[in-house]
Amino acid sequence: MDWNEERQLIKIAKMYYEDGLTQQDIAQRLGIYRTTITRLLQKARDTGIVTFSIKGQYKEQVDLEDQLLKAFDLKDVIIVPSNEHETHDTKQRNVMEVALKLLDEIVTDEDVLGISSGSTVSKIVDLNMNLRPRKVEVVPLVGGPGGRGGVNRHINTITYNLAQSFQTHATLIDVPAIVPSVSLKEEFMKFAFLQDIVDLWEKLTIALFGIGPGIPNKNIIFSFLVNEDEMNDIKNLNAAGEICCRLYDENGEPIQSDIDDRTITIPLQVLKKAKTKIAVVEQPSKADAIIAALRGGYISHLITNEETASAICNRIHNK
Repeated sequence: MDWNEERQLIKIAKMYYEDGLTQQDIAQRLGIYRTTITRLLQKARDTGIVTFSIKGQYKEQVDLEDQLLKAFDLKDVIIVPSNEHETHDTKQRNVMEVALKLLDEIVTDEDVLGISSGSTVSKIVDLNMNLRPRKVEVVPLVGGPGGRGGVNRHINTITYNLAQSFQTHATLIDVPAIVPSVSLKEEFMKFAFLQDIVDLWEKLTIALFGIGPGIPNKNIIFSFLVNEDEMNDIKNLNAAGEICCRLYDENGEPIQSDIDDRTITIPLQVLKKAKTKIAVVEQPSKADAIIAALRGGYISHLITNEETASAICNRIHNK
């Protein structure tokens, strides 16, 4: 490159990056085509005349987000920063606040918003942040705990409270998540109110849920729903994780079983069809369950913390 060409590249780069002129402004000022300006700006970058250095306190988190976005073709990943001096409750609350803010940003009128049970989602709703009123239908994605687990964590309580935050309508579910027999499930499914819920699942546009481990004795949800023998049956399935009481393997494929046949909850393949699927998880011990759910295509938006994101990246890079 001779001195005059380099001079031209520097001049155009200075006008664009330092003076804030648009490519069209530069083209008009210099009397050349805008497409030529585009080509010359790219050449200035390719030859090292223009270089970029991205700095910032949260660059490390954004780099982790970028790794996960590219690895699993997600729409968005939000990694909430944390430090060793914060308590677990503080770290957890920070993640929950981000999840609720994201909901407030993306939910629009006429959305069908599905919500799961579990401690993670219940704590998000318990924040009781002021949300903009929306004409959204809030629907539970899973049956209740069958009289166990307390009122605060009951799926109907969670669903109703979130609907109240949006000042909108909630559809409630009056059956347990896991029933004693397939025939009883079939009888329940005949009820009109349950068919209304199934219809809403098919129309689901946004889902908010947590992810549980496949190991039953480490999964709080199952402790409310099954007995000891059924716990052993679940353990023998070697599941990688759980979403809405549906178990899946390490590739994200749903696991068929007697328990699954007796479960009243959204099928994973129906959940997968929703446009926006927000998973909120903040425990590194759930990294394998998260990876399997990502492989299954059940997540479009992942909200987590640094420790969990690092655990996920370490596992995918070491395999």
